[in-house]
Amino acid sequence: MNNLKRIYVWLCRLPYCRGFGIQSPTDYAFVRYVINEHWQYYAYEQLNRLEGDWLEHKLGRLYFRLANWRQPAKMMEDEYAPYWKAGCHKVRLTKEMESIELVRVRMADITDSLLHHIYNKVDDQSVLVIEGISQNWGLWRQIQEDQHVRVSFDLYYCGIVFFDNKRQKQHYKVNF
Repeated sequence: MNNLKRIYVWLCRLPYCRGFGIQSPTDYAFVRYVINEHWQYYAYEQLNRLEGDWLEHKLGRLYFRLANWRQPAKMMEDEYAPYWKAGCHKVRLTKEMESIELVRVRMADITDSLLHHIYNKVDDQSVLVIEGISQNWGLWRQIQEDQHVRVSFDLYYCGIVFFDNKRQKQHYKVNF
């Protein structure tokens, strides 16, 4: 993505900076202290040495903070494994999971059968990260409107979905 488009996306999302407009204390804290945390974490220096462009590093640091916040016991193996493991040292990466605590999928890989498979394995504590939501806004809206989804965060580069049935259905746009 060129710099002009990056600046344009950031300026369009300026009203959604740092949790502005979020009334839920839980969601506000999640945006402020997980999504948009600006403090240097202990592993950033080591993780910055990994290969990748600016977006891979930006998403990797977000995934690091998500793992640090959620502390999952098991996760699906993927190319962001160093970030997940740095955020949660106890996480065990596997090829198949019987339940979902924290999982990342690419928008390009999503099919109806994959979504059905994911929805059957989630519980109130599950977190789903969908990378590349800007590639298919229609599918992203379909996921947001699904009966299983309670809270979602649109970060433009990725989306984060929560399934806690005790919460009111809410969708946020966040300048990330």
